[in-house]
Amino acid sequence: MTVPLILASGSEIRARLLQNAAIPFTSIVPRVDEETVKSALLAEGAPPRDIADALAELKARKVSDKHPGAMVIGCDQVLDFQGRMLSKPDSPDTALVQLKEMRGQRHMLLSAAVICQDGQPIWRHVGQVRLRMREMSDAYLSKYVNRNWDSIRHAVGAYKLEEEGVRLFTTIDGDYFNVLGMPMLELLNFLAMREVIET
Repeated sequence: MTVPLILASGSEIRARLLQNAAIPFTSIVPRVDEETVKSALLAEGAPPRDIADALAELKARKVSDKHPGAMVIGCDQVLDFQGRMLSKPDSPDTALVQLKEMRGQRHMLLSAAVICQDGQPIWRHVGQVRLRMREMSDAYLSKYVNRNWDSIRHAVGAYKLEEEGVRLFTTIDGDYFNVLGMPMLELLNFLAMREVIET
């Protein structure tokens, strides 16, 4: 690989996806105040898709500014529930409220990725996954949150499909990589086209 590749993220799952695909990269966690940016965009009436894209670009640009020549991947994932954005739960009570609200309903996961080089975005993509949640009892959801809180507090929507969260759903329409928070196929296609990775 001729161009250094940097993942602007501390996400173990995103790092594992790149590792599993045998992509050489380094990880650097960007210092960005996500909540302030998110709040400002929400106040401006920005839709969830635009918020995910803006946060992914912010992370990539922040790291790219300090690493000339490298391609820097920034990612962000948000949950769009009936046009309203849900964030990672800040407490077990918040997680339970979110899950009760979404049960029996459809929602959408939006996984944005932006690549910056020399401080400028050169590629972007927002993957979409539509999910329908099963009608679950209050008792089950309460037990689910208690059993899984340490893990799901890091996940938008308070679930992880690669864990017990898969039991919450009746249908999932979309690419599984987008569920995990990175549009891998589109990203790999771009890197291959630019000859950053061997094909």
